[in-house]
Amino acid sequence: MVKKMNVESFNLDHTKVRAPYVRLAGVKTGQNGDVIHKYDVRLKQPNKEHMEMPALHSLEHLMAENIRNHTDQVVDVSPMGCQTGFYLTMINHDNHDEILDILEKTLKDVLEADEVPACNEVQCGWAASHSLEGAKDLASEMLAKRNEWQDVFGEE
Repeated sequence: MVKKMNVESFNLDHTKVRAPYVRLAGVKTGQNGDVIHKYDVRLKQPNKEHMEMPALHSLEHLMAENIRNHTDQVVDVSPMGCQTGFYLTMINHDNHDEILDILEKTLKDVLEADEVPACNEVQCGWAASHSLEGAKDLASEMLAKRNEWQDVFGEE
């Protein structure tokens, strides 16, 4: 038996999930009643494929900027170190179907982009590592499988 870890994703059997998917990964309630929902937005199959850093980096910038045009409840959009997806953190928003719609709109925004926001040395810590085309390819791949996003473990 595997020891239970403090980090939720370390307790997830990465051999059982089937990307792409959007999964509720955690819920926390603050002392004043605010509720944080953390979503695992997985684009690539763990341990089989990954996003290249310039494309991932640009997709992060594009998603972080554009998702806020669709909701004011975003806390953060953060890339996973394994380069297979992102964490989307929301405050006081628990409608999973609406989250999927917001992500869909955001990824469509990526396809329409003509530049990566904040892609310069003043606003970015590694401005040389970007790929708008790579980000568009990732967004397109994810959107092509929109009907699979709720199916975390594949067909059983």
